[in-house]
Amino acid sequence: MNADQRTLYEEVILEHNRHPRHYPKNPRGSTHHARGFNPLCNDEIQVHLKVANDTIEDIGFEGAGCAICMASASMMTEAVHGKPLGEVDRLFHRVHNMLAENAPAEGVGKLRVLEGVHEFPMRVKCATLPWHTLQAALEQHSETVCTEGPSPFCPQPSQPAPPP
Repeated sequence: MNADQRTLYEEVILEHNRHPRHYPKNPRGSTHHARGFNPLCNDEIQVHLKVANDTIEDIGFEGAGCAICMASASMMTEAVHGKPLGEVDRLFHRVHNMLAENAPAEGVGKLRVLEGVHEFPMRVKCATLPWHTLQAALEQHSETVCTEGPSPFCPQPSQPAPPP
């Protein structure tokens, strides 16, 4: 990453962290929700979607996290708001491949700036958490998305047996 790219990366991350879009927001009439947690960085977000006619009509997120997680969530909400679900799914895979697999940043538009996360390998999970949480919301998973472990979902605490 050259100096100009690094400066742009830092500026965009800081701007979206200071002034996250669609935050804190749980859109009226939300139909899909999911929670994500990154125990290494203590990032915790909830994604809320209003889906109708196979389109994300509205989106918001809540929670707290590091600058990269919050910026990624903010940029994600801008990128998918008003988009058809098929387009959102394709974008998820492109962004995930760019962030987690170091694939070329093709077809991701302004999200290309997140490519700079590769300079900080420990932060890749911070940047991908909102995207995995979005996917969980779309798939209507009730389990918490987790960045650690063999499964993308955090183990749920077992409920104590009801008293006899």
